[in-house]
Amino acid sequence: MTARRNSSAGIARGRASLARLTTRRWGSLRAFWADESGVLTVLGLFIFLITLMISGYAVDYWNAVRARTHLQVNSDATAHAALVSREFGTADTAIADAMNVAYANMPKAQYGDIVDASDITFGDWNATTRTFTADPNSRTAVEVRMHRTSARGNPVGTFLYKLVGINSWNISTKSIFDTYYRSCTSEGFVAENTIDLQSNNVYKKGFCIHSNNAISINSNNSFETGVQVTMPDPATIQLPSSGFSSNPGLQDALRSDSWDIRILSQIDTIMAGLSAGNSDVVPSYITNLAPIAYNQGKIGNGDLVSGNIYTASCNGNSPLNISSGTVLSKVVLVTNCNINFGSSVQLHDVVIASTNTSNKAVTGASGLEVGLNDNCAPGGGAQIITDGGMDFPSAMSLFGGQLIAKQDVTFSASGNGVQGASVISGATLSGTSNMTMAYCGSGMEENFQAEYFRMVQ
Repeated sequence: MTARRNSSAGIARGRASLARLTTRRWGSLRAFWADESGVLTVLGLFIFLITLMISGYAVDYWNAVRARTHLQVNSDATAHAALVSREFGTADTAIADAMNVAYANMPKAQYGDIVDASDITFGDWNATTRTFTADPNSRTAVEVRMHRTSARGNPVGTFLYKLVGINSWNISTKSIFDTYYRSCTSEGFVAENTIDLQSNNVYKKGFCIHSNNAISINSNNSFETGVQVTMPDPATIQLPSSGFSSNPGLQDALRSDSWDIRILSQIDTIMAGLSAGNSDVVPSYITNLAPIAYNQGKIGNGDLVSGNIYTASCNGNSPLNISSGTVLSKVVLVTNCNINFGSSVQLHDVVIASTNTSNKAVTGASGLEVGLNDNCAPGGGAQIITDGGMDFPSAMSLFGGQLIAKQDVTFSASGNGVQGASVISGATLSGTSNMTMAYCGSGMEENFQAEYFRMVQ
């Protein structure tokens, strides 16, 4: 009996020990599953991986944006350079000049073949449909494409995205530049320095007056609605004591503007082209592009035959006189002489250019008509340009006429019939009284204008 009781007690103790052990184990398992210590380490790993992915995207994305911006800026600069060079040059020359600019900004050794000749295309831009049409003979617009792509062997490399197998970005850009003309240089008074206008003048709708410095206007002038008077600071306009009240319409016409008068820097290029018979600058009515030397000191009716270019040279201050009553038609005359117009000279479809640099390189008696009085009909206009200045007396008429001088221009105009006038001075422009300046919009097709350039796409 004693042995049996001991055996039962041992079994009971074993069972109790097993129960305690089981309880401890289940308690440990419950504690393990309930234990949250270290969970942030796992979460931190996930956050770290997500942050790494976002950072990698940000670094590589903004590197691509930076590279594209760099390429786009270079595309814009290259397109501008191409169109500027094309103004007086061949397409091949313009393309070569443009590529020089492109690789000066982004050297080939560092950026690879970003552009080649086939990526630069001249053509025409339609502002209405906003479309570009290729035309290798055009001078009006250009399209430039640039590339950093795998096909060119110069893609934009990635940094962290290499970890997910994206080794580079392909980037291409396009820039289109178009040409336009400033209306003020087509018909208007334009001067680098002061424009000084006197009294009793009438300025018709569409006419433009611009100075890059200052404008002085006397009293009793009339400015129709649609006239523009522009200068850097309209508040500095010089007026009589009566102010705007004696110049009706002037206050509404005033605008702030300042721009490069590009045609002034092109005078020498134009005259060189005229004397060489360059078809890019010679007017369309000239049929013989081979210049003819004219050795007389005076020009009268019949001395210059229509369709020809003439060159004349003077020694010292000897002038080239154009006799009173002479009518010149469809000729170009290029000279280094002072030019003196006699009274009542008429210029119809004529270009007269003087390389003389005196302040009165071109002068004249009364009655000079620059252009044909044809009520703004096509053709008939005339141009006088000089490296010096111009000084004309009263009763000078401009009918589709253009005067361009590097120095001062002083003139008067007849009281009526002045239609289609472009007067541009690299210094001061002075006009006297009793002028009527009207806008034609036609009849001035052969006028010299410098192109301006704008990015359109």
